[in-house]
Amino acid sequence: MNKILPNISSATDSSATIKRRVRTLIDRLAERHELTRDEYLYVLDHITVDDTAHLFQRAYEAKQPHYQNRVFLRGLIEISNHCVRGCRYCGINRNNRSLQRYRLQPDEILDCVERGYALGYRTFVLQGGEDPYFTDDRLTGLIRSIKTIHPDTRITLSLGERSKDSYQRLKDAGADRYLLRHETASRRLYEHLHPNDSNFDERIRCLYDLKELGYQVGAGFMVGSPTQTNADLVEDLMFLKDLDPHMIGIGPYLCHEDTELAGNDSGTLIATLILLALVRLVCPKAMLPATTALGTLDKLGRENALMVGANVMMPNLSPEANKALYEIYQNKIRAKDTDQYDRDDTKRRIEAFHHIADFSAGDHVDIERMIRHD
Repeated sequence: MNKILPNISSATDSSATIKRRVRTLIDRLAERHELTRDEYLYVLDHITVDDTAHLFQRAYEAKQPHYQNRVFLRGLIEISNHCVRGCRYCGINRNNRSLQRYRLQPDEILDCVERGYALGYRTFVLQGGEDPYFTDDRLTGLIRSIKTIHPDTRITLSLGERSKDSYQRLKDAGADRYLLRHETASRRLYEHLHPNDSNFDERIRCLYDLKELGYQVGAGFMVGSPTQTNADLVEDLMFLKDLDPHMIGIGPYLCHEDTELAGNDSGTLIATLILLALVRLVCPKAMLPATTALGTLDKLGRENALMVGANVMMPNLSPEANKALYEIYQNKIRAKDTDQYDRDDTKRRIEAFHHIADFSAGDHVDIERMIRHD
């Protein structure tokens, strides 16, 4: 099996016929938002450095009719690094005995929301491992408190797999969005990355349940994970076309030395940007984060992502003492995002790449239109 995008060669290493074919398929994807399985695979197998410039331009253009150059800022709050799962790639998996565990109490979470609200944020992302402490009762109480104090906000949850009844209760309490990265749409790769306590079909079931319940749904996948192939990535592109989520988080696999997959190579910036651009063409209306993982891989990784279709950033509003402990991967950038100076610095970085920082609730364009018409 071929490793993904093994050598993104120069255009001189590719025949003129192959080059024309790749460009034609990129243009077809930009126009139709869909290719066949074989066509996706051809692009991934043959794309060159010169082809990426064309792909990136088409992806950048694809977001303009829906979002222009707005970059939506969400306040991220990492509420717990406890997790019952044993995912082989994740630094907060239950088997990592070297990690100091923490969980924020409701008053600490509300304090993060208050500080973020004062800085202008109107969406808050509550993210954590699958921590049994955060029962439906605790979460619904927390959600209702936030919405009572700040009814003009959106609440995004990213707390893993739960039952459909649980998702319904959280939605009824006021949760607006739910992020659940599928990590890979390849059953083979999913089973390689996850132990027996995780089930591929259950993961997919959760995403369709969330969509049925009326959430703004976020999926997403890793690029460059161990044993991943271009064929696996094609499965992601085809799955996302079918699911048509409101948000799609794409980041590089970053190896953590305290996991079962220690010693593997991490994903690369260029491969991740290529997949992000392809996803923008498949789902032109989706919210696409410029992920923290990209910023960890390259100091301008997030800003480069804006130029290939991304339109969301999630500054971290978690307490400083806890940021280093939410270690899904190692060496995570831990920019101080909790005061006005750093908020303005984020804004300046976005503007330096010819984009506009948008602190509004920032709904998916179709939801935004529905709200406006109501």
